[in-house]
Amino acid sequence: MRLSMKYFLLKLIPPRPTFPGDMTDTEAKLMQEHTVYWKGLMDRGVVIIFGPVADPKATYGVAILEVEDEMGVNALGINDPTIQADVGFHLEVYPMVRAVLRECDRRESA
Repeated sequence: MRLSMKYFLLKLIPPRPTFPGDMTDTEAKLMQEHTVYWKGLMDRGVVIIFGPVADPKATYGVAILEVEDEMGVNALGINDPTIQADVGFHLEVYPMVRAVLRECDRRESA
């Protein structure tokens, strides 16, 4: 049952506002590794959704996580290949205090 689950929004901020429009070949490879990493977490049931957000000010990435123990949330972000590469990406983590899930999701997990 999801009552004990905790939810977090992670925001991945790229190294410059013009990203991904001027992404280098090295950054493109890094973004492929990033996608594989988060897809793996999704396959494990940790990530509900992830992907880029086309904010007119600057594109950034988001992920919504569902975890039992919030202690590992920062570690998940730190282990992202974009963060590990230390090339200017940074991550913000926000707890979702009162997450409301769709009814169909609640029935599936009961």
